[in-house]
Amino acid sequence: MSERAAPAPPRKKVHVSVEAATQRRARMAEEQRQSKQVRRLITPEGAAIRLRLASAGERAGAFLIDIAIQWAIVIATFLGLNYLFSATSPGSANIAFAFWLVFFFFVRNFYYIFFEISRRAATPGKRALGLRVAARDGGRLTANSVLARNFIREIEIGLPFQFLMMSGGSDGWLALFGLVWSGVFLLFPLFNRDKMRVGDLIAGTWVIRAPQTKLMHDITSAATTAEAAGRFSFTPEQADAYGIHELHVLEDVLRQSAPSIKEQVAARIRTKIGWTRQPGETDLAFLEAYYAALRRRLEQRMLLGQRKADKFDVR
Repeated sequence: MSERAAPAPPRKKVHVSVEAATQRRARMAEEQRQSKQVRRLITPEGAAIRLRLASAGERAGAFLIDIAIQWAIVIATFLGLNYLFSATSPGSANIAFAFWLVFFFFVRNFYYIFFEISRRAATPGKRALGLRVAARDGGRLTANSVLARNFIREIEIGLPFQFLMMSGGSDGWLALFGLVWSGVFLLFPLFNRDKMRVGDLIAGTWVIRAPQTKLMHDITSAATTAEAAGRFSFTPEQADAYGIHELHVLEDVLRQSAPSIKEQVAARIRTKIGWTRQPGETDLAFLEAYYAALRRRLEQRMLLGQRKADKFDVR
């Protein structure tokens, strides 16, 4: 008499809670929303990095902070000049007002240029919200780009507000023209996927979330560093060829990029520093060894107060 097969155990039903499914959908929607603000950029070194653009709300918040700072400066200056001229020469309020108008002109037109042309490429408002200006081609932000994007600001913001202030006592056509002008320029960042102003479009710039300026964690292990020290020996001049920005890019290459990208970056670095490829030398070993040497050199310079921002910084 043949034995009958034992019945299969009943299959357990998987119950997915409504709350878990809702959280998963919300998480996926947030990830999709965040991915729309990420741009893939190829640097001059041939590495692909990912940047997150600033949202329209973040840019508006930074702009309001900068406006508040500007008005605080000009008001404090007006009160100080008025007090100074009143104390030294009573009745010279007109002279104080003339000096204040000149100062107000410079603050209004050169506030943004002064801060964005600096190494941090960000005004105090942008720095407060973790933003900075960057070139869309992946290169260094130039003075021409900063001047272009900020001189356009007067057309974008100054003229629309003047139209709105003048529309009360003018005819309907001028008021309509001012309204259309204001809508085109003030709302332009809301109707393009990169959240760019017209000035950004002309200057070739983005406003992005500011990357960390501190050195990242060393990704090479102690064993790898010791082994590389015996095979690779870079001179200080070769290690000084790049700066902190290139160190971050090289770390992204070592962590994320494909072997073909590593090969291209290794070839570029060898050419720039004048390195002759040794027998049996792999691109990965060379990049890890140069990463360790570059990081060590940058840390030595920072201990001496010499911060090398990028390969263009020749101080």
